[in-house]
Amino acid sequence: QVQLVESGGGSVQAGGSLRLSCVGSGYRYSPNLSMGWFRQAPGKKREGVALISGGGNKAYRDSVKGRFTLSKDNAKNTLYLQMDSLKPEETAMYYCAAKVYELLVWDPSEYNYWGQGTQVTVSS
Repeated sequence: QVQLVESGGGSVQAGGSLRLSCVGSGYRYSPNLSMGWFRQAPGKKREGVALISGGGNKAYRDSVKGRFTLSKDNAKNTLYLQMDSLKPEETAMYYCAAKVYELLVWDPSEYNYWGQGTQVTVSS
């Protein structure tokens, strides 16, 4: 059973930084396994933030380009999201997700596995 556990959320002021981590278990690294970070604010739809394919291709939401950096440590089955210059409108629950095919897809419904989420709160 695949499990994803996020950590690293917290409260920061606008302009601050946080580093999210997602540790996966129940699977081995596979070039077909794509992962991503999504977020959901109260009353809003879940949206993709950053994606990475098993082959290492990355994609970022336009609004986070240049501020967020996605990385992965395959040996540790850990996905990271470094978030810099955070904005109040980015306050949300952040989720790690994985799916078992290679393509980078922004639609949350395409992802098979989800973590429980970690809260990020950015104050102005």
